[in-house]
Amino acid sequence: MTTLAHRQAQRNTRLDNRRPGATAQAGHPVSRTEAATSAPSRSQTDAAALALLTLLVDLPEGSTDRIRARERLVEMYLPLAEHLARRFRNRGEQLEDLVQVASLALLKSIDGFDATRGAAFTSYAIPMIVGEIKRHFRDKGWDVRVPRRLQELRLEISKISGDLAQNLSRSPTVADLATALSVGEEEIIEALDCSQAYRALSLQAPVSNDDNSGELVDLLGDADPGIETVENRAALRPLLATLPPREQRIIAMRFFGNLTQSQIALELGISQMHVSRLLAHALGVLRDGLLET
Repeated sequence: MTTLAHRQAQRNTRLDNRRPGATAQAGHPVSRTEAATSAPSRSQTDAAALALLTLLVDLPEGSTDRIRARERLVEMYLPLAEHLARRFRNRGEQLEDLVQVASLALLKSIDGFDATRGAAFTSYAIPMIVGEIKRHFRDKGWDVRVPRRLQELRLEISKISGDLAQNLSRSPTVADLATALSVGEEEIIEALDCSQAYRALSLQAPVSNDDNSGELVDLLGDADPGIETVENRAALRPLLATLPPREQRIIAMRFFGNLTQSQIALELGISQMHVSRLLAHALGVLRDGLLET
């Protein structure tokens, strides 16, 4: 008897849960169909948004009611902005940054929407949000700023490369891309090169997966100090030829032979004082000649 009563109670409970308007009881969650029915539809949301947007026109700037209405609109359409931002994820930008850009675009849409036209708010907000996200990629996504025309040309190259490869049965050449886009080959090369500027490697990035491989900065070469003297040596050669033979010999012994003035004097059979005067005169002539050139 007890078992029959228990079964009848369970049957009655299931029947009650199936009735329209029945609420969920403990241990009996509402089905997906019931939840979807209770949630507001898109048309209901747009109608409520249009009423709030119409109200915003009449409310004074900075009023409490205007702020509340604006916040309510943000709450209603923030999931839409996040959905549009997720469509652009995995393209080199953080999802959090894209959501922030989409949220700011949503605010611009609310402030710029003209409710008197009778159009749905989403027909105005979606293009606005998507446009702001694309503009973010164009203006903020590049590590190295490149001209806008090259960015747009790079996108055009990406669009037609697949079709050209299929039609030609090979990878398209620079000439093929230039012909298809009606631009010069140099512009195609420049646009392809600018693709490398979208992301830059850090100098602290490891050379390989090996922990002992070092960083990229370790591979950079230093300036050769000898390069700075190449120009001076080239300019000195004709100036040295204008010096008297004895002064040329003293210059060679002093700076190429690394002899001291005393050793030079002993070698030439003159006094050290004379060597000093001749050396000073020769260096003065060379210095004046370099300044004139």
